[in-house]
Amino acid sequence: MSAPPLLTPSPPGLTIRFWGTRGSLPSPLSAAAVRQKVRTVLKKAEGRRFADSAAMEDFLDRELDFAATSTYGGNSACVQIDSGGDELVFCDLGSGARELGQKILADRGPRNVYNVFLSHVHWDHIMGFPFFTPAYIPGNVIRIHGGHDVEAVVRKAFLRQQSAPCFPVDFDKLGARIEFVQLQPGPRYNIAGLEVQLLQQQHSGDSYGYRFSRGGRSVVYSTDSEHKYDKLDESYPFIDFFRDADLVIFDAMYSLADAVSVKEDWGHSSNIIAVELCQLARARHLCLFHHEPVFDDAMLDKILAETIRFEAISRDAADLAEPLRVSAAYDGLEIRL
Repeated sequence: MSAPPLLTPSPPGLTIRFWGTRGSLPSPLSAAAVRQKVRTVLKKAEGRRFADSAAMEDFLDRELDFAATSTYGGNSACVQIDSGGDELVFCDLGSGARELGQKILADRGPRNVYNVFLSHVHWDHIMGFPFFTPAYIPGNVIRIHGGHDVEAVVRKAFLRQQSAPCFPVDFDKLGARIEFVQLQPGPRYNIAGLEVQLLQQQHSGDSYGYRFSRGGRSVVYSTDSEHKYDKLDESYPFIDFFRDADLVIFDAMYSLADAVSVKEDWGHSSNIIAVELCQLARARHLCLFHHEPVFDDAMLDKILAETIRFEAISRDAADLAEPLRVSAAYDGLEIRL
């Protein structure tokens, strides 16, 4: 009798894919915004001739900023954590979940096991589920994990948004097997080949941040969490939660001025606090996330540039040896760890 075939090992590390990066509600690109991008490119290219398409691409990459040639996107929160395993893992079910579902069906076929980690059940984080096609296909298993009470909070929220007169298909009519799994802050769970921890966060109705680890790599997903300046010391639990993370996906929805004044206690944080927390934790890469829906691409470019400058200044002032990489999430971004 021959020996069973050896399993092909999963590739090391993690790949993070962003399917939705906006906060509060989807914010699609308007016709006026597209026209402004075209105007910017035409003005910059005035009088130029391009020998071929490669020269044109080089011009777009080298001489124009991201806001002129691309967009941060408009979908609300949905982030995939790909460890190369058989089961799928992603965080939140904002409007970006629709595109994620379509891509998985195209790449992997109709039947899979899905592990969803919910930060909380505010509508921008679950609104994509009624349009998540795998939920309608018998044979699929969808496990929705979270720190909130399964019956009193999570299941109730999903049933409510798919009940008449709000939606034509009742939750109970979905074809997939849908399971709700309650997790507790503190323990380390082994789910879909990942070590998973969660931490309760400051937000209306509570929210939960997640830390995923595998093969010596770790990513933190921490959105819809408000951090107060007077809490930022070594005893603050988020310092250990972010400690040495390869990537921290962080809710930086507000400016610092808004976060400490008119929008204090609204449950979100700023790019400045993001940098200071990640520097204290010696994290390696900060990715700004949960973008304010009223901010256009040019404004998000400006916020990113200001954050990078602040990181350099604060790093020098604190005499930190290693720089913190700073980026801003956009729909379609992929980060490999």
